[in-house]
Amino acid sequence: MQATSPGGVQSPHRPPIWLLGSSGFSARLAGMLGLPFAFAHHFSAQNTVPALDLYRETFRPSGVLDAPYALIGVSALATDDEKEARRQVLAAALNMVRLRSGRPGLVPTPEEAEAYEFSPMERELVDTWNANVIHGTADEVRTGLDELQKRTGADELMLTANAHGGDVRLRSYELIADAYGLPTPA
Repeated sequence: MQATSPGGVQSPHRPPIWLLGSSGFSARLAGMLGLPFAFAHHFSAQNTVPALDLYRETFRPSGVLDAPYALIGVSALATDDEKEARRQVLAAALNMVRLRSGRPGLVPTPEEAEAYEFSPMERELVDTWNANVIHGTADEVRTGLDELQKRTGADELMLTANAHGGDVRLRSYELIADAYGLPTPA
């Protein structure tokens, strides 16, 4: 059975099938199989445009899709003020430093991240990681997301908000939804 949404539905009991990736290999495979492609921009931003181009170039219509359909995962964090956004993004970056050095855990507090003495190698990772996070006020994040969508031609953006505390993440999603005029939970 052909579905009207990306990923198709092979039967009423099966969810849509997508291929998730962060490389040219996964992009090519999704294209050759005629599947919708979800690219992990938040992990591999420098490869986003080349991967999406490769996906579109190699796309073959299938029983699932007649044309390419791409989604990108984006790290985005909106707060009520820019300074708080920078503090939360630094905390999330410290969490990534810890993860990549074999010390995974919860996202630290912004105060802990501000007090942390990053080595030169860690600072380089933080700067690279944070360059790919769209953050700031709701209007700044909306502008950044719109520019990213236009630059990549992605059909959808899937957002992740890495921050210390669920309340900060929830507020970020509310601010972004409001910036786009989308409904938010009461």
